[in-house]
Amino acid sequence: MIPIQSKLPNTGTSIFTVMSALASEHNAINIGQGFPDFEMDQELAALASQKILDGYNQYAPMAGYMPLRESIAEKISSLYNNNVSAADEITITPGGSYAIYTAFTTILQPGDEVIVLEPAYDCYIPNIIANGGIPVRVPLKFPDYTVDWNKVKDAINAKTKAIIINSPHNPTGTILSHDDMLTLQSILSNTNIFLISDEVYEHLVFDGKQHNSALKYPELYNRSFVCFSFGKVYNCTGWKLGYCVAPKAYTAEFRRLHQFDAFCCFTPTQVALAEHLKKKERYLSLAGFMQNKRDFFVEKMKSSRFTLLPSFGSYFVCGTYENISDLSSMDMAIHLTKSIGVATIPVSAFYQNGEDDKVLRFCFAKKETTLQNAIERLCAL
Repeated sequence: MIPIQSKLPNTGTSIFTVMSALASEHNAINIGQGFPDFEMDQELAALASQKILDGYNQYAPMAGYMPLRESIAEKISSLYNNNVSAADEITITPGGSYAIYTAFTTILQPGDEVIVLEPAYDCYIPNIIANGGIPVRVPLKFPDYTVDWNKVKDAINAKTKAIIINSPHNPTGTILSHDDMLTLQSILSNTNIFLISDEVYEHLVFDGKQHNSALKYPELYNRSFVCFSFGKVYNCTGWKLGYCVAPKAYTAEFRRLHQFDAFCCFTPTQVALAEHLKKKERYLSLAGFMQNKRDFFVEKMKSSRFTLLPSFGSYFVCGTYENISDLSSMDMAIHLTKSIGVATIPVSAFYQNGEDDKVLRFCFAKKETTLQNAIERLCAL
């Protein structure tokens, strides 16, 4: 066999794969991995099925089906007061993670540094390393997981090529405030540092709070690749469809890579979404729908010995278990899966060095019966 020099020699199987396999092995209720167990929007599903029958089964344009890009541009204008060009600033991608990876590949050269706020979604650091970059990890402040902007400033040097942010945040459910965005804008002013903004949960923001997209801040947008996911918006994660919004010159470079990688995405779903996005009430009502699930989970878990931390967005809420066990969070997640049949995700897995504050992540994007069954088991501890 010819040996392969791995680009990710220290990266193993993702925590999501590990815990989902363990959940399957022990027939556990999986409230770890971030996918819904309820049906997606049936109107959208029917639209996609109809588009297959209508013959939309050949390649879409490389940058994406134009009416879909136009619908996205209309939405961005309405929500974020940014009149991006459907032709030159929006690219449809096979998922949000692909958009993030391609953004990194577009800008990184070997030795470039990227600031990553930890805990961080697990694809960021492998993406950076695979592109020859160097992740510079800056911890969020525990237990509220807010950004220490002074630490961000201290991490910047001549090698800093980019910073990646994520709001609403996976795994913690926190969101970046308007003041956070203004502070970030001030820090990046007069630098050549790119911003990659992961906004896949843009419509899942709770308690009347607002999503502060990088698209709302012209000075930030002019240095940004902003990445989104239809799967997280319409609860169809298996569709693997998203998009990247970036200024024209950045989009042109992004597409140089995209054309030789995926080239284009599944056409019928693009055609269906182009129509469905016109119905603004569908995505504007998603926050209330998911907040009800969060509130149900949080209220019922008050009878448990877990201490839940605030969640203002996403599919997730985190909780500490110091009143229950001294186990590490990884060992605790395994123990819960095997002993009571509930699978969670240890937040330590979102730190490159495994930093462990003994916190577990729970996914509440599940049917009420799924949540109730999991809660009963958790409260019995």
